[in-house]
Amino acid sequence: MDIQTEKIEISTEFIKLDQLLKFSGAAEIGSEAKAMILDGIVDVNGECCTMRGKKIRSGDIVEIHADDIILRLEVSGK
Repeated sequence: MDIQTEKIEISTEFIKLDQLLKFSGAAEIGSEAKAMILDGIVDVNGECCTMRGKKIRSGDIVEIHADDIILRLEVSGK
């Protein structure tokens, strides 16, 4: 399994999980982000998260488990 890491910088205190997926380019539209979250392929800090409104803050790590790759988003900012 290949792990691809991207650093995402936010300028606010937090960003909601579904918005982060769109902002990072992991999802093209909101419904795609929602489906990814509800399908259980998104982890926040090592735990599966099915709450699309989950607040993601600086220091959090979001992982998306796709076919043969894990996309790791490392969030930094305020």
